[in-house]
Amino acid sequence: MTTNPALARSLAEREYDNPTPVQLAVLAPEASDRDLLVSAQTGSGKTVAYGLAMAETLLGTGERFAAATAPQALVVAPTRELALQVQREFAWLYAGTGARIVSCVGGMDPRQEQRLLNQGAHMVVGTPGRLRDHLERGRLDLSELRVVVLDEADEMLDLGFREDLEFILDATPPERRSLLFSATMPRGITTLAKRYQRDALRIEVASAEGGHADIEYRTMRVAPTEVEHAVVNVLRYYDTPSAIVFCNTREAVRRLHAMLQERQFSAVALSGELSQNERNHALQALRDGRARVCVATDVAARGIDLPNLGLVIHADLPNDSESLQHRSGRTGRAGRKGVSVLLVPPFRRRRTEDLMRGLGIKPAWSGPPTSEDIRKLDHERMLHDAVVTDEPNEEDASAGVALLAAHSPEHLAAALVRLYRAGLPAPEEVADPGEPRAARDRAAERDFGGASGAGGLWFRLNVGRRSNADPKWLLPLICRRGNVTRKDIGVIRIFDEETAFEVSLAVADRFSKAARKADGDDVIIEPLPGQPEGHSSRPARGKPMRGLPPSEKPAAGKTFRKARAPAKSADDRGEHGKPAIEKPREVKPWGQGKSERRDKSRRSNAFEGKSKGKPTRRS
Repeated sequence: MTTNPALARSLAEREYDNPTPVQLAVLAPEASDRDLLVSAQTGSGKTVAYGLAMAETLLGTGERFAAATAPQALVVAPTRELALQVQREFAWLYAGTGARIVSCVGGMDPRQEQRLLNQGAHMVVGTPGRLRDHLERGRLDLSELRVVVLDEADEMLDLGFREDLEFILDATPPERRSLLFSATMPRGITTLAKRYQRDALRIEVASAEGGHADIEYRTMRVAPTEVEHAVVNVLRYYDTPSAIVFCNTREAVRRLHAMLQERQFSAVALSGELSQNERNHALQALRDGRARVCVATDVAARGIDLPNLGLVIHADLPNDSESLQHRSGRTGRAGRKGVSVLLVPPFRRRRTEDLMRGLGIKPAWSGPPTSEDIRKLDHERMLHDAVVTDEPNEEDASAGVALLAAHSPEHLAAALVRLYRAGLPAPEEVADPGEPRAARDRAAERDFGGASGAGGLWFRLNVGRRSNADPKWLLPLICRRGNVTRKDIGVIRIFDEETAFEVSLAVADRFSKAARKADGDDVIIEPLPGQPEGHSSRPARGKPMRGLPPSEKPAAGKTFRKARAPAKSADDRGEHGKPAIEKPREVKPWGQGKSERRDKSRRSNAFEGKSKGKPTRRS
């Protein structure tokens, strides 16, 4: 791949046997010693590519650098993470050359950077703001510079670094070589290239497929209130060594990070509010395996290369197709396979299709992984786990014989299963909102209660809409009082003063007994009177509940299913499309309403007369 012996040894140690297209392109004979304008997508191996291209100019066929004085190479990157990653890549690539590589990035101690620059450096890697600061203070000497690299130049322009870049490039010698790498080529990039490059060779390796050939994109329908639960199930379903979950705000990162930690995930957070030291610790935890999940804002979308990162989850949709590609590009890097999952509420479907169309990808829609899917995979993974398949050593085998003498094989196998599952976060119950809500509710009501189709039994509690009843807290209350789970509860209908809900026949007796035992509670749960045994007597929409005294008959209520947020659908409306729940009429003083109706009638007659071509009286 390279003619330099020192770099060739470094590549062999890392088993770089198959160069990527961008690496082959920058090392081609026609690119030798020329300025380069390269379109290269994230994860295409471009860091090693320009590292090898620089070596031709800096070392030629030599193996080691001379003593370090003023920098000979400068790499400018948009983010601290990317700059530090470039420094790490150069550290192993140039390990045999004696190169001194200094980073200058925001958030780090500038005095320490100044000391390192004063000691001499062959290469400097930094962010635009910090590099300009060192230049203005006279700490960075670019007079001996031979190569300058702008990595992800389009991102630097998007972040508002144009003036800083121009200031830095104006400070470089005119005869230096420049390598400009960018995922896209907007007008600002071409303008920058024309001004600061000489006869640049244009290299295009960002084909329609190249940016995501090794990434499997999945679009999953989720209910808006179940996005966080869907994240849990996606993480459990794919079970990759490491994963990134992207959110759009810092608050969303904090909330999701806390939720994942509560559910036994080893997770770290990464957002702009963290100090550089905290961000470095989080990334190091991911690299050494102490953490497996990173919850991040778009600050982490560029410049992070984590080993074995196999999964990217978009808990919040990105702003555009380019951001989607850069986020997803954290996985599927340098020939490795990866998965990018977009969690899409129903009202974001068209937006998602536009994003995917911008990448030239047809979405593969599905619902989120169910708890049954995950438990089935857990069983298969356990059978192939190294704890089970590896041959035991003598000490383990001796302990196994002792256990067999005390317990049966079945008992020990069950204990092993229990230990295996204890270390796994529990999957969540999530639904696929892909079907229209009305059809889904009707199917659920029809199938509730099992194959017999007998339905469930209805109960009521003395809390309604006027007491701010909401399924979000009603469902947990019902499950706790009746000692049942969410799947045992069917339709929930909230009225003004009462709430009716359906309980599966299989647990109805147990639920009734458990609910009655809770004395001293203001919330009373009791069966709805007048139900034939074994059949559901469902309170109809728009009609009062059966079994209530006439004086307590409430107005029509809304129907909710499994504590989902109420949606505007045909089921929530009465006849002729009017809302089933009407606002109470306003009572006005005697005589006031009559005069208003008279005035309204006059205005109406005047309008009608005008519409029919009749003369109207002017006031």
